[in-house]
Amino acid sequence: MSTVADVMTENPACFPASASVTDAAQVMRDRHIGDVLVVDDDRLIGIVTDRDIVVRGVASDDGTDAMRLEELATATPVHVSMSDDSDMVVTMMRERGIRRVPVCDGDGRPIGVVSLGDLAMDKDPGSALAEISHEPPNN
Repeated sequence: MSTVADVMTENPACFPASASVTDAAQVMRDRHIGDVLVVDDDRLIGIVTDRDIVVRGVASDDGTDAMRLEELATATPVHVSMSDDSDMVVTMMRERGIRRVPVCDGDGRPIGVVSLGDLAMDKDPGSALAEISHEPPNN
């Protein structure tokens, strides 16, 4: 049995809700990640994914230049702790149709993220998803 601590990616990118979408997108690009966590007083209050930026931001006619993360964030996202069983996270992701889950400490402070790719590399290292997730990004 593996735990979330065994599979998570540490040091998530965290921004306040007032941060610009452009700044978050640039960090996603530079760090080769697909999400940023939105925090208030260092506690998780939301998540914004690369897909959110495209579907809720770019695809709107408002443009993203002046847009803030609070306008795109999924508020109060589900999260897990480091000690949770990774199989439970797989089940939760399947049931809720989500691809990334923030990992928080006991005070609600983000300490990592578990993605489908992280779980694929742990659960089924020979799968296509695991192989793709293991490869360096092609920018």
